[in-house]
Amino acid sequence: MTKKQPVDRDERTVALENASYSIGYKVIAYLLLFDVAYRAFMLGESSWDLLILVILSGFVITGYQAREHILSRTWVKLTIFAVIIAAAIAVIVAFAIIR
Repeated sequence: MTKKQPVDRDERTVALENASYSIGYKVIAYLLLFDVAYRAFMLGESSWDLLILVILSGFVITGYQAREHILSRTWVKLTIFAVIIAAAIAVIVAFAIIR
């Protein structure tokens, strides 16, 4: 007869750990964005270094997911659409500031 050994790590444990990392990342990213907005609008400071941290972390996550081939065609289409919309808004804001 074999004695049952407790399982230290299983698929559920890994999934819950990944979910907790996801929540932690989102909290940090949104707090950094809030800090950037607060510094820009309330203190009149430029916080490009913090904004670059948020953007780079998004690129790292996307790069990892692309390498592992888990991004769907719908995701790619929505991302391209969002980038085009963001670029159009940036151009409109840039022209508004120049005038």
